[in-house]
Amino acid sequence: MKVLFVCNKSPFPAHEGGPIAMKSIIDGLLKTGNQVKVLAVNSGKYNVDLKDIAAEVRENTGLTLVDVDLRIKPIGALKALLRNRSYHVERFISTSFKKELVRILDTETYDVVQLETVFMAPYIPIIRKHSKAVIVLRAHNIEHLIWKRLARQSMFLPKRFYLNHLSETLRQFELQSLNQVDGIAAITRKDASFFRGFTHKSVVDIPYSINTAKFVPVFEVAASPVFFHLGSMNWIPNQEGIKWMLDKVWPKVISKVPDARFVLAGRFMPDWLLSYKAPGVEVIGEVEDATDFVQKNHIAVVPLLSGSGIRIKIIEAMALGKTVVTTNVGAEGINFTDRYDIFIADDAAKMAALMVLLFQHPEKAYNCGVTARKLVEEQHNSDKVNARLLKFYNNLIQNTCNGLNPVNH
Repeated sequence: MKVLFVCNKSPFPAHEGGPIAMKSIIDGLLKTGNQVKVLAVNSGKYNVDLKDIAAEVRENTGLTLVDVDLRIKPIGALKALLRNRSYHVERFISTSFKKELVRILDTETYDVVQLETVFMAPYIPIIRKHSKAVIVLRAHNIEHLIWKRLARQSMFLPKRFYLNHLSETLRQFELQSLNQVDGIAAITRKDASFFRGFTHKSVVDIPYSINTAKFVPVFEVAASPVFFHLGSMNWIPNQEGIKWMLDKVWPKVISKVPDARFVLAGRFMPDWLLSYKAPGVEVIGEVEDATDFVQKNHIAVVPLLSGSGIRIKIIEAMALGKTVVTTNVGAEGINFTDRYDIFIADDAAKMAALMVLLFQHPEKAYNCGVTARKLVEEQHNSDKVNARLLKFYNNLIQNTCNGLNPVNH
């Protein structure tokens, strides 16, 4: 099978959630003997130099990058506001990208064209015109919900108004796009259920998967466990959650256990965090080896208040045998049992209490890490998930050949 991936950012190198999720599927398809071609947006925010990509990766994926200016421009934002259009989507429309997509489609024949995120949906008409491939939308999130939740958190009325506008225009575009593709591969069961309510097209949940053999768990927990957070800090929900954590949760923790430590790591660490000073808090920015960082620390804290989809860093922490403390929003897409394979708290007092409990009883963190690893092995195994995706592709192709409307799975 030949699959063309049309991506909102390069899957290589995989430094943050979206690229990691894309790479997981691409690796799975290549492993099972399928052919893959990758066309991706290259922006200032997530810029990649092809020379930095391994020759083997470039050869196996035919990775093509097109520079697209995604910077927020006041005039463009105002025009989108006045036209009631989604500025999130408008920024991804590029003449250069269109030309390269046409060239690729006219050069090769593909069985499947997979759009990575709804932001690539403006290119559906071009794909229809130049290819007979089935089109799959890989939904990493319910995108408009992220902005709806951010709007709810904002106390500044003009900002709340604009965030609500962004959410609503994105919602309209997102839901309209569902019926323009042949199938939707959601990243969680919850997201898949939501999409089924707005389309007759085939919808399947394809969770983020990993090769568990490459994730060596370290279950041991120190007598005084170290709390940690690892994530790309250019994602607004991460910044929002960490600010809430530092303002509302951590002071309660440190008042009960003065020896507690909280280490913050990740790419694009903002200046306000790099200069942040508080008892027990250490901000180290980007780390050279994310797996090594997780293995050396003990309890992951993911204090998300907004967002959608699945948190890849949570799955990876669980695969590495770590207890995760997060919110219900953070745990979306994971079939968890609270206090068994993950710890859940939605308010500051409860989260602080859980962190104090785990600090004082590290054996509970050890036990949770063991069961967390088992959950990942059972539900996020790459071989199982990739087989499910290939079956979905084949069903779409067969239904298209037979002139049938796909049915929900």
